[in-house]
Amino acid sequence: MKNTLIYVVDDEKKIRDLISTYLQKEGYEVQTFEDGESALKQFKFNPSDMLILDIMMSEMDGYSLCRELRKISDVPIIMVSAKDEEIDRILGLELGSDDYISKPFSPRELVVRVKTILRRTNTGKESLIKAPENKLTCMDVTIYPDERRIVKDKAELELTPKEYDFLAFLIKNKNKVFTREQLITSIWGYDYIGDTRAIDDLVKKVRKKLVEVDSSLQITTVWGYGYKVCG
Repeated sequence: MKNTLIYVVDDEKKIRDLISTYLQKEGYEVQTFEDGESALKQFKFNPSDMLILDIMMSEMDGYSLCRELRKISDVPIIMVSAKDEEIDRILGLELGSDDYISKPFSPRELVVRVKTILRRTNTGKESLIKAPENKLTCMDVTIYPDERRIVKDKAELELTPKEYDFLAFLIKNKNKVFTREQLITSIWGYDYIGDTRAIDDLVKKVRKKLVEVDSSLQITTVWGYGYKVCG
């Protein structure tokens, strides 16, 4: 059984070496990169099981690298940055990162977050959809969980990984109302540290994409509580 491979991308050698040392002590295989472009090129050749990205890098920064990775993969991503503004954390999560940790950080805390995310993803993202068949339909929308696709008629919704997880979870649990906190836990995990407004942003974007394909499926706001879909 091959070791879990983690890419560490940071333009500071000291940070790369520190993260690498702690991860290797836990038995992970680690490959380091000083810029986003070389990491992306290597990922296309030999995909890793997780990436830890610094945001502030020259040429291709962490945001841009995350955006490019999400076009080709659902690989878990943790962003590490000296920027600790709420808007920076929300932007990273919107782009598809799984977690965000600010510098200076505890290497031990980072290792715990790595383990938590890998444990969650290794149990299979399809655990969100436990349909007896290979597809699940709600209104005029069909989910293909094995392919992580959502289709209306022949029009496929162009969703980010988090948008897919969000909509798939609501459809699987249609007619049930969930609070923002419950949705955060279901999509990002119990260890998520951030503003629940990330859910509101997801709702806004998914609603727009449903309208674009002229779907009758609607995400309903239950005022003072949360969201649901009916079907």
